This record gives sequence, C-alpha cells and structure tokens, in this order.
Amino acid sequence: MSQNKALRVVLATSNAGKVRELADPLTEFGVEVVGLSSFPEIGEIEENGTTFEENALIKARAVAAITGLVSVADDSGLEVDALNNAPGVYSARYADDWESQPGESRDARNIRKLLHETANVSAEGRGCRFVSCMAAVRPDGKEMVVRGTWEGQLLASPRGENGFGYDPIFFDRLVDKTAAELTRDEKNARSHRGNALRALLARWVEFMQ
Repeated sequence: MSQNKALRVVLATSNAGKVRELADPLTEFGVEVVGLSSFPEIGEIEENGTTFEENALIKARAVAAITGLVSVADDSGLEVDALNNAPGVYSARYADDWESQPGESRDARNIRKLLHETANVSAEGRGCRFVSCMAAVRPDGKEMVVRGTWEGQLLASPRGENGFGYDPIFFDRLVDKTAAELTRDEKNARSHRGNALRALLARWVEFMQ
C-alpha cells in the first residue's frame, strides 16, 4: 500500500447516522475519512452473514477489494432477551414483512413491530443490548474485528427525538435516559458503536503496521 492510501479510510456504509458517529473519531485519529457516497459504483453489498462479525467482514472485504483502500465496516443491531436475541442481525429489516402505516418510516415500523412482539413481556424481562461489530480490512488482506455492546432495557413506548433506529425505546438505566434522549457526545461515550470504535482505535497502530 502507498502511504496516501494507508492514510485514507472508507467507511463502508450508506447510513448517514453511522457516518456521523464514526467519522469524527477516525478523522481525529489522523486519517482521511470518506463514505460510500464517494464510490457510487459499489452499489449494494449483500449482507448474508448470520452474525454481526460476518456481516461486517463481508462489507469491509468487498469495499477494500473494490477501492484499494483500507475499509472499516460496522454491523450492528438490537438483541432482546425475551425474543432469544432477536431482531439481531435482522434489526434494520425486522418489520419489512409488515405493511407501513401512512407516513411511517422504516425505523418507526421496526419499533412498532418490536413493541407488539414484546407487549406481554414484564419489565423485569425486557433486558436488551445494542451490539456493534467493526471490521477493518486492508487491501493486502490483513483484517481486524472488534465488538462493542451497550446494555439497556426495552421501553413500552418511545421517548426522545435524537438518534435513529431503536434509540427511542432503548433505556439506559445508568443515565436514566433513552438513547434518543442523549446528546451526540453522551451517546458516543456510552454506545455500542462508541465502545467498538474505541476498541478499534486501540489496535489501529498495530493493524496499520
């Protein structure tokens, strides 16, 4: 790899929320960060893995091979204890089999289905966690995978206007707020993705050698 390419990292995601959360820390680490919007020729990458780790590696390997740059991919989702860790790797498309209500976003439909599926679950049984696995892949084939989690409790109704995905129904008991009630900095300090990113950065120098 050339020195220029070694300092340039592609975030293998088209999710604007993930780009915002990941770009700043990686930029501060001293690399140039670009997203998939800079590579429209890549298109959709099929995520057919059965674990977060597998899906992150699928995306990172594909993007590194196409761009010739270091690629970092994240696969994340929500695990609910009462649902045997569902929706898990299917979190983003959990309610794709449900009909949308007028004006309803995909996130809102996912939340509606999850609340329906857990309507009879007691407060004591509503434990859940966000999971984030990040994979970094170099064009020469070297790989690194890290994992971060965020423990919480599933609420019975949404609270808060920030964040995205399942954030409005994910309650962090230690700070007494939902993920959607936290500021961006507060969320990064607590979140699964923040924890995974810190693990990634802790091993970054070794990975790039």
